[in-house]
Amino acid sequence: MSSKIFPPHQHVETMPVLDPFRRVKRLRLFEPSVGVAGFFLVTALVICCFFYYDYRELGERFGLSGQSQSFTLSQEKRGSTGERRVEFLGEKGGGCDLFDGNWVWDENYPLYQSKDCSFLDAGFRCSENGRPDLFYTKWRWQPKDCNLPRFNATMMLEKLRNKRVVFAGDSIGRNQWESLLCMLSSEVRNKESIYEVNGSPITKHMGFLVFRFKDFNCTVEYYRAPFLVLQSRPPTGTSKEIRTTLKLDQMDWNSLRWRDADVLVLNTGHWWTYEKTIKGGCYFQEGMEVKLEMEVEDAFKRSLETVLKWIKDTVNPRKTQVFFRSYAPVHFRGGDWRKGGNCHLETLPELGSSLVPNDNWSQFKIANSVLSAHTNTSEVLNFKVLNVTQMTAQRKDGHSSIYYLGPDAGLAPLHRQDCSHWCLPGVPDTWNELLYALFLKYETSHTWNL
Repeated sequence: MSSKIFPPHQHVETMPVLDPFRRVKRLRLFEPSVGVAGFFLVTALVICCFFYYDYRELGERFGLSGQSQSFTLSQEKRGSTGERRVEFLGEKGGGCDLFDGNWVWDENYPLYQSKDCSFLDAGFRCSENGRPDLFYTKWRWQPKDCNLPRFNATMMLEKLRNKRVVFAGDSIGRNQWESLLCMLSSEVRNKESIYEVNGSPITKHMGFLVFRFKDFNCTVEYYRAPFLVLQSRPPTGTSKEIRTTLKLDQMDWNSLRWRDADVLVLNTGHWWTYEKTIKGGCYFQEGMEVKLEMEVEDAFKRSLETVLKWIKDTVNPRKTQVFFRSYAPVHFRGGDWRKGGNCHLETLPELGSSLVPNDNWSQFKIANSVLSAHTNTSEVLNFKVLNVTQMTAQRKDGHSSIYYLGPDAGLAPLHRQDCSHWCLPGVPDTWNELLYALFLKYETSHTWNL
């Protein structure tokens, strides 16, 4: 069998393709051993050249090569105006726009490893589920005109002592919540001191989850509320095609649990589609009237008005910091969820641009119009916007794609990719770093619980 794979020497000598080498050998310009060594040396040099030019091109694009990296490091000290960057938590950092910046490569990332965090759904553990690259874990967000504080889990937990952090929203909000659990727990030695107060498992749990950090007497909580407003049964006597309604003028029932939190992070948007609402028999209701003709976009806008009114009328700004996280774009190519959309070949960010479908931006524009209408008035806002849309639009490389079924289930079919949720560690960690910076900024200028 081996003779078929490696033919005898005399057969190789008679192959026409080696005639030029035999002629060279007859000229005895080189001894055979020197010729072989020279051949391998030239081959190695050619391969090295390919690697060098490929690496240099990557370095010029992303700041990874030696020369480009030193240039990037020197440039990181200066902002968009050429002046030295200020520290966001410093006296001059108040005017810095944290959301205007760039993704830069940082070998000090990620902040934790998924294998070391027991508070993750299997679907977010991409590296453990077979994803071969780790590039997506190495990108850090760098604002143009200031520097973010490095995340310090111990400091954050000390600031949260005797307090509650609440996330309310859809499964992308859950993605962010689990990210924060991992970030905070990374510096807690006794992992058993962190537990779900009702003993509920984290995986595939559909209601709400409350994790307590015993040593700090604080909780980090998640409430599933993909619309934020109330979804319930329709009024009696309505058509059978109306299975449920979204009551656009009422908050989700669990909002009673949110309002007394010390830090409240809200998000919505991914479920405000025709497929998730009207197609499934979920229509829109105001008062006792079901609005059969109302478009999804109009209903989404109306719901946001209700959320902002609830914040203004119900939440005590002296106790609660409210953050509204903006829409996180999806990156399906060639189709949608379960329709052949894919993102599994993406390993690098789309720096400086975005390959996001227009329907993503429509959700962003609706929310932005409502939020802008409130920021342009004289009223004092009781919330801050975590405006992650633009930065997240560039991270087509960070999704779970085919790596979400779990380490024992293998890869998902190519036509059933997840280009909505995010691998952890990954992009949601950056959202939490921004949350951390804004949280600390507030702490430096206010006294809690006045």
